[in-house]
Parts: sequence; structure tokens; C-alpha cells
Amino acid sequence: MTPSSPAVPIWLLVALQGIVSAASLVVEIVAGRMIAPYVGMSLYTWTAIIAVVLAGFSAGHWWGGRIAERDSPAALRRTGWAIVGAALTTGGAVLLLRQVAGPVLEAVSQPMAAITVLAAAVFFLPSFFAGVPAPVLSIVAIRAGGRSGHALGAMFAAGALGAIAGTLLAGFLFISWLGTTLTLAVVTACYAVVAAILFQLAARPGIGAPAMAALVAALGLAGGGLALPRICDTESQYFCIRTVELVPEAPGSVRLMVLDHLAHGISGRDDPTLAYTEHSAMLDGITRMRMQDRAFRAYFIGGGSYSVPRIWAARASGTVTVAEIDPQVTRAAARDFWFDPATTEVLHEDARRALNRRPEARFDVVVGDAFHDIAVPAHLVTREFFELVRDRLVEDGIYVMTVIDHADRLRALAAIVATLREVFPAVEVWTEMRPPLPGERRVFALVAGQTQSPVDGLTLRASEPRSFGALDDSFIEGLLAEQAPPVLTDDYAPIDRLVGLGKLID
Repeated sequence: MTPSSPAVPIWLLVALQGIVSAASLVVEIVAGRMIAPYVGMSLYTWTAIIAVVLAGFSAGHWWGGRIAERDSPAALRRTGWAIVGAALTTGGAVLLLRQVAGPVLEAVSQPMAAITVLAAAVFFLPSFFAGVPAPVLSIVAIRAGGRSGHALGAMFAAGALGAIAGTLLAGFLFISWLGTTLTLAVVTACYAVVAAILFQLAARPGIGAPAMAALVAALGLAGGGLALPRICDTESQYFCIRTVELVPEAPGSVRLMVLDHLAHGISGRDDPTLAYTEHSAMLDGITRMRMQDRAFRAYFIGGGSYSVPRIWAARASGTVTVAEIDPQVTRAAARDFWFDPATTEVLHEDARRALNRRPEARFDVVVGDAFHDIAVPAHLVTREFFELVRDRLVEDGIYVMTVIDHADRLRALAAIVATLREVFPAVEVWTEMRPPLPGERRVFALVAGQTQSPVDGLTLRASEPRSFGALDDSFIEGLLAEQAPPVLTDDYAPIDRLVGLGKLID
């Protein structure tokens, strides 16, 4: 051992690497929740976040390798400053995101580029600084222990185990129990402790006034984030859930539920039978038209604000089972949207899994209401899923689902229609009878069953009377011929690509 190599226990270096890896992965998982209220949660969001974080780690590893060439005390001291940088950028992430999200989304018109730029602006530097310690601590461990294979193996294992622990803690514990802002404050405090230990290992007395001031500033930034007004009323394991008053002069009369950045339903206090949106109006009106106002058994995929189940309960339309994967969404619906859970059987599990687990169940109507803009559960739009739905319907039962697609493209609509036709002999596409606006994302209701509907037009309240109708067969045939859409299967369901992205903000 040389004079430049302090006697640092390998176990301590391994522990520090594990803590830094865990903290950095917590930040990565939290990043998805943090930017979801601005750009939604989709394949594109996670692709951008993972790419940005990996780029930060890679750049940090490269810089850490250069630092590791110095003698151990100098390398540890510089690594301590890198972790100070991680603390500062992590502690300030919430404040920074609030400042830059609007300007970035306004300035960058291409949606995927906007998501990537926003992720990079806020989360590249925390990942960069967190990537520095790995090569430094590995080299210091080799110098201190003399057994290079043993030291490297231990450091790599610590990094991997720390990453696993951070991922599990963030996804299963921190976000739903602490929220994103407090989670980042905890990570900032962990970085501060690691930085202090690294300065001590560098054989300098005390942490030093500049480093101490920087760490206090980092904790202050994290505290500033905690002092900001909360974006989410509830942060669940799935969504950032918000309740928005739509009539400020009469609070508590009409409310909108927002999950991440998407509207998921509107309900009014005084008239539980009134549908406020075209998708709710079509789901309710088409179902009642097909059922001829008789009582029916319904299976609803996705709860949201529970607007349509509430309508059916008020009309005593029959028995309703709702599969809503997030219990917090149901609690929000009961708390803020006048939904009475006693009127409905609620299954807090994935809708496809729930159907698979109940082979004896039969329904007159299955309603697919889980398709919201870019947030599309791919496993609920495949041929195999539609076959499962068909098997759970009675002989004259129907499947009704909403689809949102760009009116000037209709690629997702065409693919889902083509897939439904593989399973059901009769497939209709309903929408509001008006010309589409330029660039509009249009709401459609697809109706699949053994027979066609007895009418091809309805006047429904949404919330004012509007005319809805089934698109002509010639239009659908022309669309399918033009698009040549793929049949969506469990093996191949590129629904994210088919939906694409329009403007992220209007």
C-alpha cells in the first residue's frame, strides 16, 4: 500500500456504491412520475427518460474514469464534489421542472423531441454526477485491497444490487407513500451523507466550508420543492390524480378527473344521468339503444371518474362490474365525483386478468374505456383479448370501446377495426356527426357483436344535445384499403406508433 492510498475498508466503498446506485435509480423512476403531468406516461416518455439517464451515467462513468487516474485522496475528494453536484441537481429538480416545462413544450413542436429535451433538461445532470463514483470507488478499492478481481466483483455487484433496490423502493414504496417531491428530498439527503463520507475518506479534516455550504444549498432546494403547491391531489402507484373544478363560481357542481395529463371523465353533482363528454354519451347511448332499454349485465374496463357506471346506477340499468386497476382512482371517484361504490362491483385488478380469472362470467355488454389519447394499454387492443371478450359475452352481447385518434391519420382506428373484424362479424364505428377540425384528435366508439345496430344515428346529450352516427361501410372499407393496417396481436401490437403524438399542449 502506497502513502497515497489510505486504508479504506472495501466494505465501506461497496456500501457507498450501493447507496449511490440505489439513489440514482430512485431518481430515474421518479422522473417518469414527475414529467407525466406535463407529457403523459407512454412508451415515448419512458424511452426518453431511460435514454437520458443512461447517457448521463455513461458520461459520468467516463469522467469518473479520468478522476480515478489521480491518487486516491484527490480522486475521493473530486468524487465528493461530484456527489455534491448530484445533491444540488436532484434537490433542485422539482423547481427546475416547474420553470422549464412550459417554455420547452412551447418551443419544441415535435412531441418526441419535446419529451426528450424536457427529460434531459431536468435529469441528465443528476445522472451524470451519480455516474462518477463507480470507476473511482472501484480503483480505490483495488488500491486498498490489492485483490483486483475481488474488489471489482464486489463493486459491480453493489452497483447492480443498489439499482435493484432503488427501483423496487421507488416503485413499490417511495412514490405512493412519500410522493415524488419528498422522495427526491430523501435522495438529496442520502447524497449529502455520501459526499460527507467521501470528503472524510479523502484524508482531509472535516468536510470543508464550501462543500458544507453546497450541501446545505442542496437541502434548501429540496425544501423549496416541498414548499411548492402540489400538482397531484394523490400520487398512486399508477397515476398523478387531480380533481379540477370546472365551474369556479359554483365549486362542487361539475368536476373533471385528470390522470397524469389526460382528462378521464367529467361528472356533475345534481344530475347523475347527464353525460358531459362525447365518449360518455356514446358509451351510454349506444349501449341503451342496443339493449332496447332492458336490464343488462355490464363489464366496464377502466373506472376513471366512474361517470357511465354512475349513470347506469341512477337509471337502474342492471348490474355493473368495473375493473379499475388503481384503487386510488376509485377512492377519488367516491370522494370527489359522487360515485357510490355500493352500486357497483369494483375489481381492483387488470381488466384482462380479471376476465381470465372468471371463466364462468357472462355479460350483455363489455365496455372498453381504457383508451385515452397516447395512453393505450396494448394488451387490451389485441385479437387475443377481443377473443376473450367474445367468449365472455352472451349470444347477442356487444363490445363497445372508445378510441381517440388523429382525424387526419386514423391509423390506430383502422388497426383496431381490422383486428375486431377478425373476431366479430359486425363492427361499427360511431362518432359525432360534424366535420373534423384541423389536427383534431377525434373520439370514436367502436361497436362489435354478432349483428348490426338497428339504427345508424342517435341524438345524445353531451352535455348539450349532439348528433352521433355510424360511419358508412364504404368509408370504413376505403380507410382499411388505404391504410392496410396490421392485425394487432399479443406478439405484435404497435399501438403507440399507430397512435403517434400530436401537440403535447394546446
